[in-house]
Amino acid sequence: MKKFLFILLALVMIPVALLIVITPMDSQKQYIFGFISIGLLFLMGFSKRRSISVIMVVMSLLMSTRYMYFRLTQTLHFNSEIETILGMGLFLAEVYVWVLLLLNYLQTIWPLKREIVPLPDDMSLWPTVDVYIPTYNESLDVVRDTVLAAQCIDYPRDKMKIYLLDDGKRREFAVFAADVGVGYITRNDNSHAKAGNLNHAMKLTQGELITVFDCDHVATRIFLQATVGGFLKDPKLALVQTPHYFYSPDPFERNLSVGRNIPNEGTLFYGPIQQGNDNWNATFFCGSCAVIRRSALEEIGGFAVETVTEDAHTALKMQRLGWKSAFLDIPLAAGLATERLVLHVIQRTRWARGMTQIFRLDNPLFGRGLTIQQRLCYLSAMLYYQFALPRIAFLTAPLAYLLFNLNIIHSSAGLVFAYALPHLFLAIYLNSRMNGRYRYSFWGEIYDLVLAFHLVLPTVVTMVFPKRGKFNVTDKGALLNVGYFDFRVVRPHLVIAILLGIGVIAGIVRACAHDYYGVDPSVIALNVGWGLYSLIFLLAAIAVARETRQTRKTIRIDVKIPVLIHYASGISSRSQTADLSMGGCRVELPDERHLTDDIEEVELLLQSGAISIPVKVVATDEQFIRLMFEDIPLARRRELVRVVLARADAWIQPPKPQDNPFRSLLTIVRCVFDLFWLTWKTRRENRRAQAQVQEDGNA
Repeated sequence: MKKFLFILLALVMIPVALLIVITPMDSQKQYIFGFISIGLLFLMGFSKRRSISVIMVVMSLLMSTRYMYFRLTQTLHFNSEIETILGMGLFLAEVYVWVLLLLNYLQTIWPLKREIVPLPDDMSLWPTVDVYIPTYNESLDVVRDTVLAAQCIDYPRDKMKIYLLDDGKRREFAVFAADVGVGYITRNDNSHAKAGNLNHAMKLTQGELITVFDCDHVATRIFLQATVGGFLKDPKLALVQTPHYFYSPDPFERNLSVGRNIPNEGTLFYGPIQQGNDNWNATFFCGSCAVIRRSALEEIGGFAVETVTEDAHTALKMQRLGWKSAFLDIPLAAGLATERLVLHVIQRTRWARGMTQIFRLDNPLFGRGLTIQQRLCYLSAMLYYQFALPRIAFLTAPLAYLLFNLNIIHSSAGLVFAYALPHLFLAIYLNSRMNGRYRYSFWGEIYDLVLAFHLVLPTVVTMVFPKRGKFNVTDKGALLNVGYFDFRVVRPHLVIAILLGIGVIAGIVRACAHDYYGVDPSVIALNVGWGLYSLIFLLAAIAVARETRQTRKTIRIDVKIPVLIHYASGISSRSQTADLSMGGCRVELPDERHLTDDIEEVELLLQSGAISIPVKVVATDEQFIRLMFEDIPLARRRELVRVVLARADAWIQPPKPQDNPFRSLLTIVRCVFDLFWLTWKTRRENRRAQAQVQEDGNA
């Protein structure tokens, strides 16, 4: 009966929706209609019910579709070939955004918040697990703690085997594996990169389940106990993916003044998007921090080797054969983010090329085995990485009018704004409501603009020649002693920023001089405003290239652990850590009477025992003692890993505050202001330093 009523309601609403989309209005009536829609949205916004969110999604889609119908039927009239090319390019970019909006709503409207499936009390029923840690050219300093953290996983020793998969064939890695007691696997060639490395290991191991950790991802102690239970409950479950959590800052967090106050770039994907995919049985394998059923992998011939994104392609292949997937939204492992903007660009370029390869070689829209929802979820991911050309089109569109007096939208400014306002406002408001703790408003544009100019060529070439390109390893664990501005990465951004600045100035001069020549002044105002908007976001993207120093080899984590400080005099004091890393700690000052005494070691007091670590005093102040750990044997370092990195709750963080679109926009403006302020400050300091050097030389 409910299904019949739903179908009946849908049939009634279709004509109403069609009427809303296609009814033409002049600018005054459209403004009234738009403001009524925005007012209704605000009223419904007081309710947090999911059903209200669904109604708001329908409203947003209707307003966006109405705008697109207006653009299609009333604005595509051009006076020249160049206007036709540019105008149609802009319209196609808007079609692209409209399609992505539809797909994004599909993915995020019904997120599945999955809970841990407990393992049975009888450990003999637990499946055997092979833990793979693939590596190629990363340093042992990066890989060491990943292996030690895997050894700290609470799982029966006879049912878990750890393997270091070294495609670099390095002797020190073999020695390390032997010293800590894990398997060491290498091969004669490096064919198919990471996927080939994993497939080679599959031939030499026998575990029922396979867990993959990138060589910088350290697991918490409960990783397997939290993820394995589902495989016993559902024999068709092939994949359990957990979030990629990064305990080091990425270039946006480190280089922008407000970076630590906004959600990480990947939080949206490893939150609402993957939860939404999970609801449709379309969870993506992300290459690490996941558990996979061996029999499912064997059925598809192992990890996919046809594309450079072997992870997502592997999940797609398993789902085509009817296997199920799951996403557990609990950070159970943590890794190192890309340290430099140029490395971030290289990594994302590989992802974009890989998703484009899947689109061309194994398009989920075609072939058997997938539901409609699964096809659309994969389509959303693949289309997203085609954002480069649309972003550049939106960014540079106002230049056509401001610099060359070309009209690429055949309509009055008032009518365009009347239709665009509800479309944009509803989309921004609704995304803020649904995903506001995972992605702040307007920040997606910053993330995309940083990459846009670099992704155009790889995605276009791959779309035409899908088998070109190779797997690139992302470097991790590097240090940066001196900050600098990476002009290489943002050179095209700077060129367009200069052009936008010239265009905005030209438009303002033209308006002030009343140089209209029959042109509606509001058209100039619209293009100047559009140009300023584009310029602000472009400058914010450029600000990410201001690389800051990274001199700390190990990342400090805020954690309070009781400690005993042992002094050379034989006295001991109790205190607790303020933060802790694999290289040292900051301890709250226990007693000023012993500041002059030499500290021999610090004893970390744990529920399961204690770890004594020799230390060296780095600095002291009125509140803290800063200590650096001396070299310690592997067995003791493993215990330190257990304390610092492998705690069950190590990466559980409180959610970010709910997004406020206006406040979010102001933070972007602040990034632009800081870019100019810090650039001026740095130049002033450099001039002073040069003057001092010259003065010393003259003396």
